Amino acid sequence: MISNFLKPVYAHCDVPCGIYETDSMTHAAATCKRMVEKYNEIGEIDSKNPEQMNTAMRCVMTKEKHAQKCKDELYLLWSDYFKPEHLKKFPDLHDKFWQATKQCGKVKQTISLEECEKLQKMVKEISQMFMDSKS
Repeated sequence: MISNFLKPVYAHCDVPCGIYETDSMTHAAATCKRMVEKYNEIGEIDSKNPEQMNTAMRCVMTKEKHAQKCKDELYLLWSDYFKPEHLKKFPDLHDKFWQATKQCGKVKQTISLEECEKLQKMVKEISQMFMDSKS
């Protein structure tokens, strides 16, 4: 039967569909920051308080997930949307994307508002480049 040969495929679109946006990475970076804020609101974590431990773990896990989502969205935009001709307008394009994807790793490695804010700033700059590329 043909359905035995069908497997799920996960990709944005290599057609190419031409549908690109920066909202997803912006939202993911903002979520990372919010999860660090919520984690910090917990205060000193008491290992004998399962509710507190659960909340702390969920904040960290959500931050990790969204930092990776941000990284994935950056890679997608970098590799699929931006073309060699964009380098004329944005000579630092590759460096900005490379630094932003590295920043996603720093956000994953820490519980730092400062690192989250750096990521948000980088994503904002890339979002502006994306918008400027259309004009």
